[in-house]
Amino acid sequence: MTPPGFEDKVAFVWRVADKLRGTFKQHEYGSVMLPLLVLRRMDAVLAPTRQQVRDTAAKYDVINEGVDALLKRASGHTFYNTSRHTFSTMLGDDKNVAANLRDFVNNLSPTARTIIEAYEFENRLERMDRAGILYAVLADFADLDLRPSVVSNEAMGYVFEELLRKFSEMSNETAGEHYTPREVIQLIVDLLVAGRAARELTENPAPVRTVYDPAAGTGGMLMTAMTRIKDLNPRANVAVYGQELNPETWAIAQSDLMMQGIDPKRMHNDNTLTRDAFPTEKFDLILANPPYGVDWKGYAAPIKDEHTALGHGGRFGAGLPRVSDGSFLFLQHMLSHMKLTGSRVGIVLSGSPLFSGQAGSGESEIRRWILENDWLEGIVALPDQMFYNTGISTYVWILTNDKAPGDAGLVRLVDARAMGTKMRKSLGDKRKELTEPAIEEIVNLFLGASGEFADDARVKVLPREAFGFQRITVERPMRRRWEVTPEAVAAEPFDAYSHLVGQRFDTEKALLAEVSALTPAQRRKFAKTCSVADPDAPVITGRGGKPEPDPDLRDAENVPLPAGWFDLDGDARTKALTEAAEAHLETEIRPYVPDAWIDHTKTKVGVEIPFTRQFYVYQPPRPVEEIATEIKDLETQIQTWMKDLGL
Repeated sequence: MTPPGFEDKVAFVWRVADKLRGTFKQHEYGSVMLPLLVLRRMDAVLAPTRQQVRDTAAKYDVINEGVDALLKRASGHTFYNTSRHTFSTMLGDDKNVAANLRDFVNNLSPTARTIIEAYEFENRLERMDRAGILYAVLADFADLDLRPSVVSNEAMGYVFEELLRKFSEMSNETAGEHYTPREVIQLIVDLLVAGRAARELTENPAPVRTVYDPAAGTGGMLMTAMTRIKDLNPRANVAVYGQELNPETWAIAQSDLMMQGIDPKRMHNDNTLTRDAFPTEKFDLILANPPYGVDWKGYAAPIKDEHTALGHGGRFGAGLPRVSDGSFLFLQHMLSHMKLTGSRVGIVLSGSPLFSGQAGSGESEIRRWILENDWLEGIVALPDQMFYNTGISTYVWILTNDKAPGDAGLVRLVDARAMGTKMRKSLGDKRKELTEPAIEEIVNLFLGASGEFADDARVKVLPREAFGFQRITVERPMRRRWEVTPEAVAAEPFDAYSHLVGQRFDTEKALLAEVSALTPAQRRKFAKTCSVADPDAPVITGRGGKPEPDPDLRDAENVPLPAGWFDLDGDARTKALTEAAEAHLETEIRPYVPDAWIDHTKTKVGVEIPFTRQFYVYQPPRPVEEIATEIKDLETQIQTWMKDLGL
């Protein structure tokens, strides 16, 4: 439940933003209003202890690490300000209001100042000052009562996040880079804390949960998860952690934490894939919407080094995806941060990670690793046109290392592609949204996939082997008819072939006469240049009299994995694959090509998740008569139009 009165604060700041019109473009409003909101909140929060902090700071010439700790203790918060100015006093000198605001910012504690600097606030301050609107904007913010006794930390979080949403939607074309639509976040969080997870939260008198987002953006997923957990159990102790690459976006997330009294040190500004900010931490809930199709070629070296040196002891032991899409790097990173048991992971991915990569490729091996460990609980297909900067189809993957006993070895798929509602006004590429009832229905479909909704056409529950296959290589014997082709005799007197039999041939006839005397080894070499394929010709044999495979007739096929294959080990797995492949050979191949065989040394196991194929519904073609009638009607209509035009 949202706290009362927070809408008034949002509306107030929204009205102040109108003063920026003409000086800033609409998509820049957030980069001005949000840091000012943070500064005003800090001003209000620090007011009771402001003089005590200044008195403590006056005792020291330099603020080192020890003094910093003393000042934080004096302020009673994780930040402080030693400036003589407040939002009220800096307005007392209208000629120097810009200098006073700079003094206010420059005397913030290092962490708080870094956050404001990441907004590139100095540039915005100068522009407002030059345009003559700085005083009016600050005066409005000075009138905004953000004292903790009036606006709690929770309410402040709602104010900040609602403004962030509104400003992000205004930017349209850039919002999607850092902002996930609220309803998508709500769906992911609800899927993570629903069912058994929700019961564990409500039944525990004081549950402790840690939440982590490695691509935190503006922190929306973390804040939504924290709020949802506390809705289920107000006594829950929730600690959130995040990492974000973009400095300004990181500043927004940091600000949101600070607004709610959370230690901003839990939000790091760095590249998650190359420098893990929490290498030893494990979390209960891990969720993210990483960038789609991110190219990681520019920083591939440390990732490849970790993969090679640490293997499964690091984050990327299962494999490396192609450098054009790092989605699976994020997913492996997230899975590496699961606790020994009880962790749940939610991630938004494009369609590519479902099926990209052949058997044995990095992507396929990563999918195989996930199924080997039975971590994939299910996947939900979202409607298209859900995000601000892309209209592609997206999928929510839910993974856990604590499946319910009845779900072991099973994967649930929910097709929610038709459950989006068209928006009255598009926001960039976002033209659809999920309503509250739709989110609730999707969660219910997911939870009841193997029970209440088992017969629903939008739900599939499949064994994990349904997504695996063995890629077999089918060989056929080489059959050749000896013939000296024009290409073979192009360089008389056949010096190219003299080494085959140890002598020179001056004529084509002499060369052909010697063919019958060639050894099997010489015949194989000879066949490459002086023969043509002939299905009625004798088989070319090799060592031990075994037929030589013909590379021109070689083929590859996918054979489904045997039931329960992932539960087998070692030799039993190999045996099951061989038996399944040989059965496929006898029933599906040899009735058409009796001389075929399988080269089992080339067999590879692959994994793909053909989501749309699982929900494909055959649509019979229209009757020919109906199409013919429609064509005839169109011809008649065209002729009528031409007569009307006098043609």
